Amino acid sequence: MTSEEKLNLVKSVGEEIVQEDELKKLLESGEELVAYDGFEPSGQIHIAQGLLKAINVNKMTKAGIKFKMFVADWHAMANNKMGGDLEKIQTVGKYFIEVWKASGMDMANVEFLWASDMAKNSDYWKLVVQVGKTNALKRFVRTAEMMGREDSLEGLTGAHIIYSCMQVADIFMLNAKITQLGMDQRKVNMLAREIGPQLGFWKPVVVSHHMLMGLGKPTTETEDKVKRTIDLKMSKSMPDTAIFMNDSTVDIKRKINKAYCLEGEVKDNPVLEYCKYILFEMSPSLTIKRPEKFGGDVTLNSYEDLEHKFASKHIHPMDLKAAVADRLDALIQPVRDHFEKNPEAAALLEKVRSYAVTR
Repeated sequence: MTSEEKLNLVKSVGEEIVQEDELKKLLESGEELVAYDGFEPSGQIHIAQGLLKAINVNKMTKAGIKFKMFVADWHAMANNKMGGDLEKIQTVGKYFIEVWKASGMDMANVEFLWASDMAKNSDYWKLVVQVGKTNALKRFVRTAEMMGREDSLEGLTGAHIIYSCMQVADIFMLNAKITQLGMDQRKVNMLAREIGPQLGFWKPVVVSHHMLMGLGKPTTETEDKVKRTIDLKMSKSMPDTAIFMNDSTVDIKRKINKAYCLEGEVKDNPVLEYCKYILFEMSPSLTIKRPEKFGGDVTLNSYEDLEHKFASKHIHPMDLKAAVADRLDALIQPVRDHFEKNPEAAALLEKVRSYAVTR
């Protein structure tokens, strides 16, 4: 691939890139580039963490970038996920990895690393302290949104402040020139760009992906990307607002049928978002089956085509929902098969399902 082709591929991942010219220079440099994403293990994995993450990772690796998936088990403990029980958190982390194995992620170019292993390195904790010394407390408090928390001291503990320092240190310990996380992580990634040169490192390029909407009716704050993210994270305690990677066919159809999807309305339509960011990313077309009296079957060859026809009311929401549910069910089937046929994976899923849901 040419540098321009690689750039366009990475740009298709990023809803926002800071900065594009820096990314272009990295891609043209010829050096072996590393991008990373960190995730807190916290219950069953939903489709945005599963299929959408696999789509984005595969684009990055196709552009020649090595990807490091950072299992943030200590971060999850600091954020009180799974009640702060590290053993449960690590079980969930192993379950996440099994999901990605079955989701089509390019495992040959992805490395999984654990925060608990990084924590054994004294140089890591030295860097965490150095990061913490660079700014006043209020600067770190402003990054609290990446933990799904409000931008204030209320409800924060000392562990949450350490969390922010750890996440900045992670980038440089992993040698990640590119951070590829969600828009909810923007503030802490921008802090890393500020701190990097102060400590003799680089400014990481920030490639922030879109945060998929929940399936429920959007609030008046939906345009706020952080609110959208918090809503999505809440989906684990409101399971009908998201499709999970181990959902049954019945679950998927029920959830999609209940999803918010007003006729002719494109804005804030979660069903269309699933089409744009997942279905058309994994297939060039979508066929909607209808009786002849309602116009017969129609095949859409691009998301733009679908959006235009839906906005003009050429496609009814219930017909769209039926097609989306069928396609999602087919995409998730390999994951269900993996957990049914692999005893170790099945045991992990059983344990994860037994744990209390945490946000």
